[in-house]
Amino acid sequence: MSLRTVTVKLQDRLLAEIEGVARARGVSRSEILRARLEQAESSAGSVWDRMQDLVIDEDRAPADLSSNKARLRGYGRSRSR
Repeated sequence: MSLRTVTVKLQDRLLAEIEGVARARGVSRSEILRARLEQAESSAGSVWDRMQDLVIDEDRAPADLSSNKARLRGYGRSRSR
């Protein structure tokens, strides 16, 4: 396995957490970061699982978007240019 170097900027809080875990386990920070990235990759789940928080709940959406007839006035007619 060939390893490549990547540089990232982390908040002090996150870096301190990673350093603490690395010290406790007696491994490098890089090892902790690789493990976390692999864990995130394996627990990604389906596309639905990853974007479920972005989807509007059915009960908050209108039952029929065409229910407002004023919005449909002129729909399908040619526009004047």
